[in-house]
Amino acid sequence: MRPVRILSWWARDYLYAAVWQVRAFFDRTDPAVFLTGDRAPIVVIPGVYETWKFLQPLIEAAHRRGHPVHVVPLLRHNQRPVLDGAAFVTEYLDQTGLDGVVIVAHSKGGLIGKQVMVGPAAGRVRSMLAVATPFGGSRYARLMIPSTLRIFSPRDATIVALAKEATVNERIVSIYGAFDPHIPEGSELVGAVNIRLDTGGHFRILAHPRVLAELDTRAR
Repeated sequence: MRPVRILSWWARDYLYAAVWQVRAFFDRTDPAVFLTGDRAPIVVIPGVYETWKFLQPLIEAAHRRGHPVHVVPLLRHNQRPVLDGAAFVTEYLDQTGLDGVVIVAHSKGGLIGKQVMVGPAAGRVRSMLAVATPFGGSRYARLMIPSTLRIFSPRDATIVALAKEATVNERIVSIYGAFDPHIPEGSELVGAVNIRLDTGGHFRILAHPRVLAELDTRAR
């Protein structure tokens, strides 16, 4: 890959992230407005340091297509361990009684989503669309100081344990770019439907038309 192209992807990726983090901070939309719809229910799981509002463009698009879209309030900025996040999602599914759920997840959210799919609420989840998820971890994690980022080490116990839970992979669509500045290993998941986009980034991928197209296909 040409360095100029990579730098361009990198710059646009962080610009996208900065814009949507700022918009999320000021936005006062009540997530309850997205709960209506008669198509498959969607549960959104954001990435680390993100709230559901970071995925709002995707949420709004899915809702316009008739999907009730649910967020999990206890996730907040998603800084707790993956197992805690999965427990929050499982509790939400149990409390709401949702079934036939399609999980839409970004980055760390995909790890939480897979943990839900192998846990007590497994029967409630139909499939998951995971965007830029570090299923195999990231070698950059060992260089990080915050514990919230070191959990992405390929040697982390949760990462290793989830890798062994391969039976649910066939119900997962992993979509990612040709270059991800946060996950140099990529997001390919053996046994899943893997979609590698001819673009780069970790955040801007969320706005790619193919993501919504895949959601339309999987959430019929």
